[in-house]
Amino acid sequence: MAGQDAPLRVGLLGAGGIAAAHLDAWQALGAECILFSRTRPEALAARFGVEIADDADGLIDRVDVVGILAPTPTHPEFARRAIAQGRHVVCEKPLAVSAADARRMTDAAEAAGVRLFPAHVVRYFAAYRRIQQQLAAGGIGALRSLRLSRSGAGPSSTWFYDEHAGGGLIRDLLVHDIDQALWLAGPAVSVSARQDPPSVDGRLAAPVTATVELTHANGVTTRIDGGWLGEEAPFRTTIEAVGSDGTLAHDSAETTDADAGASRSGEVGYLPPPTDDHPYRAQIADFADALRTGRPARVTPADGVAAVAVVEAAYASIAAGAAVPA
Repeated sequence: MAGQDAPLRVGLLGAGGIAAAHLDAWQALGAECILFSRTRPEALAARFGVEIADDADGLIDRVDVVGILAPTPTHPEFARRAIAQGRHVVCEKPLAVSAADARRMTDAAEAAGVRLFPAHVVRYFAAYRRIQQQLAAGGIGALRSLRLSRSGAGPSSTWFYDEHAGGGLIRDLLVHDIDQALWLAGPAVSVSARQDPPSVDGRLAAPVTATVELTHANGVTTRIDGGWLGEEAPFRTTIEAVGSDGTLAHDSAETTDADAGASRSGEVGYLPPPTDDHPYRAQIADFADALRTGRPARVTPADGVAAVAVVEAAYASIAAGAAVPA
């Protein structure tokens, strides 16, 4: 494996829409990258000048870090294979379909003495990080409530619309804001969710919207709204934190500061448009530094498990038509 001063060798499993952001971030650190996908990703490999591996195990054998970017149901098995070979793992959100699988991933990494980094990139967007820092410093007094939203055009791959195949609006999209709520307000004790229109046999029809409401252990309440709104919908996110002494807010459609990428905030799409603060680069730089120093990353394995547990509770709430314990 790479020596102390040698470039990290990174293998990415999956070549979907998020892969370019990961490749860019790793190459910005000087990492040597290779790629594997069941669909031959020649265009992506040519764009970044990287090799395509013949299979997943061959890729794992050649690298220091494995990035799991494939569909959510594949995460536990790819993680198991990487961890068994002593490789560190960066895993796109959510860690798994179930909290039980997510816990098994984290337990396996701990037992093997390797690092597992859940890729909850919203923690690295400058506007959201700034709100977290101001809350931690007591800038608006005691936090009372959170309101978050996230919406866009929706993904093109059909598996995202199949809840039984690991897709789902809450699981794939609103998990970002669920993680934010847990980061900012702490553990949840109750979850209530609804979706419009409801899925039919686990299948979603777009456009589709959902709302998730949390009550946190400290009494803070959170409401999260989101949607896949059709191919012409601009990507937009908002957050509002209300405290005893004031309010903090961010709206990607209205922001004028450079670190929130305002010039591109109205772009149509499923993924956030590029921003001047380079959150994906910041995320990967944090993970790489955590590997080098041994310190915790901004997102921990426990954070990844907690987000999946709340997602599970949200779907249980939809099925029950009532709030459920977190």
